[in-house]
Amino acid sequence: YQKALRGEKLTTEEIEGYQTVILLTLGKAYHRLGIAMQLHYSCLRNNNERIFKRMGPDTGVDAIAQNTCGGNIAQFLSALDLAGQCPRTILYSLNPADNAQLGTLIGCFQDSSIPGKIQHGSAWWFNDTKSGMEEQMKSLANLGLLGNFIGMLTDSRSFLSYARHDYFRRILCNLIGNWVENGEYPNIDSSLKKIVEGISCNNAKRYFNI
Repeated sequence: YQKALRGEKLTTEEIEGYQTVILLTLGKAYHRLGIAMQLHYSCLRNNNERIFKRMGPDTGVDAIAQNTCGGNIAQFLSALDLAGQCPRTILYSLNPADNAQLGTLIGCFQDSSIPGKIQHGSAWWFNDTKSGMEEQMKSLANLGLLGNFIGMLTDSRSFLSYARHDYFRRILCNLIGNWVENGEYPNIDSSLKKIVEGISCNNAKRYFNI
């Protein structure tokens, strides 16, 4: 930190070491304060230099990245867990190829404090589509517990994005309905109602203490 203040060149190891300390400190603070932590990764930013120079960031020249940080995330959560200070955590990758890894990783750090303490976050950005949402939920259902899923996130910067919640709920109900019609899930109204209402609203209320 002092080297950076002096304008000296930092090594990748020094930069990542500083970032790790910051994340660990924040994670422990989130645990102490009862705040949920969200981690998003695998975004390749500002790819078109000409447009970026002319228009700046967030102008449509971002893409999906291929990162291999699952092991680092596991070590990060393990360090917080070892200290007894792992907060509720939601993990998102912009790369759908990471779905299976996240689906298995979240199972490594669950505990009895709250159902679904570590979450595989909903499909977002380029995956915020019918097929993208279905792929994420199918992966979660295969490798985790779909009934504890807290559902779709909201882009607080865009009021119009709230419509995605209705879109998400329709896709969710259609997905589960197809499983029932195919004989892959029991056709029990009370059970189906609990799952759908949970993913659509109740799980998030419990998770965020609303």
